[in-house]
Amino acid sequence: MVGVNLKAETMALMDKRSAMETEMNSIVERLCIPGGPGLSGNLIDSEGFPRTEFDIPVVRAERRRLAELRNEHSEITEKINVNIQILHSARPTSKKDSGNDAGSPEGSISLGAVSSLSASVQSAGFSATSHAMDVDLVTSIPFAMVDEITESSPAAEDGLQLGDQVVKFGSVEGGDNLMQRLAAEAQSNQGQAVSVGVIRQGAKVDLSVTPRIWQGRGLLGCHFRLV
Repeated sequence: MVGVNLKAETMALMDKRSAMETEMNSIVERLCIPGGPGLSGNLIDSEGFPRTEFDIPVVRAERRRLAELRNEHSEITEKINVNIQILHSARPTSKKDSGNDAGSPEGSISLGAVSSLSASVQSAGFSATSHAMDVDLVTSIPFAMVDEITESSPAAEDGLQLGDQVVKFGSVEGGDNLMQRLAAEAQSNQGQAVSVGVIRQGAKVDLSVTPRIWQGRGLLGCHFRLV
């Protein structure tokens, strides 16, 4: 059946995306170790010579691979979202639909199958909420990454980690002028807990971070890089 095949394809895409996120996180961890080159740090010294502390061909290869993975990740996420919408709109609307695929017309999928897919999306680091007979799927898309973090800083003490992919920082969940909005959000919430959502090792993690004055620079002690 078309619906069943589409569900299987979507599940396979989610597995592939999860594996890609694991590889991306591994690359980020290697590049962003203390004293490392970072995701876009200069590989040339002030005199124009290659920096000898880095294996430059390896660093460039890993940065290139990370860029490829990000592009493919976006394409796969878009395909998953399209498939879910098709599965959602194609399910039977009959009151007899009790979640059993048996008796579903060809080319459609039952509410039970859509609910099963929603649960799989949720376990993969995405949120799904049900409203009566409807299913609303919300996908978490990272817009920034923690590429520097200072030990004993507010960010570190509150649970942020190097390589965390940020999907929410207070009221900021994407859009334009992200760096300015992130800074403004931290400044306006000094001394107050800010809800932060990140993707870590392919899983969604919810944190509470309090911007505050400490012995180091800034109110958080970490650096965000847009992705």
